[in-house]
Amino acid sequence: MKLTWYGHAAFRIETGDAKILIDPFFTGNPTFPESDREQAIEGLTHIAITHGHGDHIGDSVAIAKQTGAKVISNYDLIQWLQRQGIENVDFGNTGGTVHQDGFSVTWVQAFHSSGQVDENGVAHSLGMPNGLVFHFDSGESLYHMGDTDIFGDMALIEELHQPQVGIVPIGDRFTMGGAVAALACKRYFNFKTVIPCHYGTFPLIDGNADKFVEAMDNSDVVRVAEIGQVMDVD
Repeated sequence: MKLTWYGHAAFRIETGDAKILIDPFFTGNPTFPESDREQAIEGLTHIAITHGHGDHIGDSVAIAKQTGAKVISNYDLIQWLQRQGIENVDFGNTGGTVHQDGFSVTWVQAFHSSGQVDENGVAHSLGMPNGLVFHFDSGESLYHMGDTDIFGDMALIEELHQPQVGIVPIGDRFTMGGAVAALACKRYFNFKTVIPCHYGTFPLIDGNADKFVEAMDNSDVVRVAEIGQVMDVD
């Protein structure tokens, strides 16, 4: 499985015939390398969105219209996206699973919020925030936590799914910080690979992964990604 981090919570996953973008926040993301845009969407088959904040929906509408990739998210957010002209969609809600060619996606809980404020200042809820667990036909599994704090039912996610790869928000203020994220990983999961994200994007959140790496006892399961670098993960 190949993973590419594009800053914040945006990742590209490639395995088998599946080429998936998660939370493709490109426009307005100061860490996104604009020169990588075409590579990021090349051959894209799916877009998966964890929740309805702008820094996670990102460029999903424009990319879906350009590529025809299927957009996967919770039911409420998909309804909103369909009003933006997106037709190729699949949806579910917390606890549900959908099957695609070569993989499945399960929605799990996240402790956060999810919504948009329109041009009139009216707030619109876009369903519950979620983490996403991917099981690939090739045997790999990956858990993108979305934006969340630690919660005890992470133990159930491990029991039900045994994800091998964890993508973990660590930036604090809007998600758990590095020390708490490390506690979540060590207490509840047996990840083979952990990739921190949701840091270094804006001044309000932590600028680097140092707190997380230290709290993980400099474990060799932690891989601090470089933006735009393709990583082989197994």
